[in-house]
Amino acid sequence: MEGAGAAAAQPPSAHPAVAPLAFLLGKWCGEGEGSFPTIAPFRYGEELLFSHHPSKPVISYTQRTWKAASGEPMHAESGYWRPRPDGSVEVVISQSTGLAEVQKGSYDAEKKTVTLQSELVGNASKVKHITRAFQVVNGDLSYVVQMATITTGLQQHLKALLKKI
Repeated sequence: MEGAGAAAAQPPSAHPAVAPLAFLLGKWCGEGEGSFPTIAPFRYGEELLFSHHPSKPVISYTQRTWKAASGEPMHAESGYWRPRPDGSVEVVISQSTGLAEVQKGSYDAEKKTVTLQSELVGNASKVKHITRAFQVVNGDLSYVVQMATITTGLQQHLKALLKKI
């Protein structure tokens, strides 16, 4: 019985399709900053959760932010990441603002990077294009989100540095 108990204590292995993105799995927390020509710069706290059930070839994603100074809730989004064997990844995200994104991109498991760009930005009257670039370096997750609107070309909107908790 001792051997069975030890085996049960081991975390389950990731689904083979998800394994290349295992570096993202877990809860991440940190701070970021946002800017865009049409808004005042701001700072925010953030929590990201990448979770996964070993029987499914998909990663669940949730994100929430709050004002750095007051802790007041800001933005939230959730969705699914589906890595493909060819190094591509398909992502769907639903934002608390009502905006929906379908993104496609690529990952490099060795470099621990993911780059995404929108294929579709739905229910958005002004936002036309979104890119997201994630990277894990020295155990920290950083990302940059760029955005284009009907009046402004693609440029940085958000960037953050998060630590696994």
